[in-house]
Amino acid sequence: MNGTASTIQEPLGLIAGEGELPLLVARNARQAGRDVCVVALRGSASADLRSLAHRFRWHGVARLGGWIRTLRRAGCRDVVMVGRVRKADMFAVPRWLQWIYYLPDLTSVRVWYHHARDKRNDSLLGAVADELQRRGLTLIDSTQYCREALAEAGVLTSFKPAQAVLDDAAFAWPLIKQIGALDIGQSIAVKEREVIAVEAIEGTDRLIERSGELCPQGGWTLVKVAKPEQDMRFDVPTVGPSTIENLHRTRAAALVIEAGRTIVLQKEQTLRLAERYRIAIIGREGDA
Repeated sequence: MNGTASTIQEPLGLIAGEGELPLLVARNARQAGRDVCVVALRGSASADLRSLAHRFRWHGVARLGGWIRTLRRAGCRDVVMVGRVRKADMFAVPRWLQWIYYLPDLTSVRVWYHHARDKRNDSLLGAVADELQRRGLTLIDSTQYCREALAEAGVLTSFKPAQAVLDDAAFAWPLIKQIGALDIGQSIAVKEREVIAVEAIEGTDRLIERSGELCPQGGWTLVKVAKPEQDMRFDVPTVGPSTIENLHRTRAAALVIEAGRTIVLQKEQTLRLAERYRIAIIGREGDA
């Protein structure tokens, strides 16, 4: 069984962004005997979470005070924060409109301007975690209720990757680890030991699209890793069927991910798609 023992009475708080991961966490927490209070981030979270929630409420991305009130009223102590929030979309809005589209409450303003060291993901999310803790809410390891989805070490597809893929992975690994340490991005696209593209604020899907445009002949490799000091409470690397579809569309040869620190959503379906498209998936140890 995932998660903690069913004797725990307090509901689990779930701050939910975009994608399948919040649904997986909610289902597994319910199976572990915990009610789930969902703070669904408007414009990101799936409405399907409502059917899995003991309590459910929509909140704006920058309404931290509202999140806290909802979670405390539900009696939560432990909180999981999972799912994408596309930071690039915030920057796409003209600055003078950002306060309309992403109107913050006073708690968010205080955390944004007085507690976050800068506006990179780790700083912002760390400041959010600290504020939750000050209010009696503990942000826990985001993989606690989805351990089975973590990538194993080794070649995960049935066919062996080409030696060129292994060489590219070995070349790219220390580079993307350094980039991750700077909190810039988690993914890099390489071919023949040449860097094609590096992920920044756009996210992995747009990196894949850009890599396909820059390398239309295909045969490139995507390497996606955790940061060297990855905080497993948030921003854990995640791939899934849509990742494989995007790699196939852009003629990629392989996906290399970090074993034990990358979530593979809908793992069986993801591996089946990779087999069908002959895209090798490799789980590489973090210190490899």
